[in-house]
Order: sequence, then C-alpha cells, then structure tokens
Amino acid sequence: MANLENALQQLRAEQREAQLNVEKLGQAISVIESLRGSGSSQRTSQPKRTVSAASRQKMALAQKARWANARKESQPAAVAGSVHKGGHTMSASSRRKIAAAQRARWAKIRAGNKKAA
Repeated sequence: MANLENALQQLRAEQREAQLNVEKLGQAISVIESLRGSGSSQRTSQPKRTVSAASRQKMALAQKARWANARKESQPAAVAGSVHKGGHTMSASSRRKIAAAQRARWAKIRAGNKKAA
C-alpha cells in the first residue's frame, strides 16, 4: 500500500507541474499573438451576440420567404422541360415481373440455406 501511496503522490506532483507548464505555454502564446496583432486574445474580447426569440422568429420567417421565392422562380423552368409529373411510373406487368424475379432470388437463397443447415 505504501508503494501505491508514493506512486499516487508522485503522479499528483507531476500533474501539478504539467498544469503549470500548460499555463506558462498559454501565457507565452498569448504574448506572441498580442505582439503579432492576431490571435485568440482579440477574438475573446468581443462579446457573444445574443438574439431574442422574436428576432430569431423574424429571421426564420424571412429565410422561409427567401426559399419560397427561390422555389417559385426555379419551378417554371423545371416543369417546362418535363412531360411527366412525379417521376416515372411503372406498368403493372413490369411490377409483377420484377416481383416474380425477386421471389425466385429469395427462394434460391432459402434453398441454399437449407442445404447448408
């Protein structure tokens, strides 16, 4: 137990030293950035902008209006070029053929699983 206590004390001492080194490095970095005229020291001095709920709602409504306007302007060009509305539709016979082929694929897989088991 004494070895564990000694190891714990040593680790805590090393942690304190590392924290001091980190603080010293941070101070050195901030000094160099302030000399250079750029860095995080200038960014942190600006307060964070807060927006009220009413202003956020106004911004959201304005953005929705912009998107609606953009959709309205782009819609005639898209409709004029295409004949089909809502994409390609498949005939009932084609759907039956595809369904039958898929059932055959699954039957083949099930048969293979039965042989393996």
